[in-house]
Amino acid sequence: MKLDLDDPRPPYLQVAAQLRAAILTRKFVPGEKLPSGPELAKRFGVARQTIQQAIRELRDEGLVVSRQGSGVFVRERIARPVGLRPHIEQAFKKPDVTIEFAGFSGETLHGAIQEPLDSIRAGRLVPESITVRVLVPDADRPWSLPCRVDNLEDEPLFRKRAERITSRHAQAIVDSVHELRDLGLVASASAEVRMSGEPPRFKLYIINGEEAFFGFYPVTEHTVALGGGPLPMFDLMGKDAELFHFAVSDGDDSTSGLFVQQSRAWFDSVWSTVGRPVS
Repeated sequence: MKLDLDDPRPPYLQVAAQLRAAILTRKFVPGEKLPSGPELAKRFGVARQTIQQAIRELRDEGLVVSRQGSGVFVRERIARPVGLRPHIEQAFKKPDVTIEFAGFSGETLHGAIQEPLDSIRAGRLVPESITVRVLVPDADRPWSLPCRVDNLEDEPLFRKRAERITSRHAQAIVDSVHELRDLGLVASASAEVRMSGEPPRFKLYIINGEEAFFGFYPVTEHTVALGGGPLPMFDLMGKDAELFHFAVSDGDDSTSGLFVQQSRAWFDSVWSTVGRPVS
């Protein structure tokens, strides 16, 4: 395992590519634990942060799962080795790009959208317009889930923590898209975040109105440091959500095509009625 000095890709993408190949060729079998971050950093001759970025790529693609205190493991069942990221990158090759997301935090979208935005900055992609809409839960209202393990009640401290995570990723998407507009690299570019109700039990991505990715959030118990101490929570684990792909190219009357149409109608209805702009 070593980097190719002639490869123009950033080191973390090279590392991710090699680990991805090892997983898909079953050099790392389903359920197997990957080498630790320090060990991988030593093997590749890179910083630990580079390894963390590479693992995030693989996690976003649904190839690995991180387990707190245990390490990173190859997913037991890899249903779709090609996940969300390649479809988003392909979408940015169209003149008009629209990305719509409904879910918990937007962290996966933030990671997936960075490569095409960087390509626009470098002049490798030149879309005419970009529109991004992100729909996230309202952290000012009590939630029924995630909830405390001991009494199944809402935990305000957890909501505040989730709000910080959501704000960090969602705002970064908004800032990046608007930067391209302000630099004159895209003629028309807008990104907006709205809040609505409590966290959905699923995540939904709609890409260029032509594709939809949908996945249920598994509910998992894990311990979070809140208020100066550990607190067991039942949480919605986005990184473990397996995404299913639907496309209008399968036919307008197909189940897949109808799912995309109804997903767009649902998103628009929530966005335009109960969606509240983030102040």
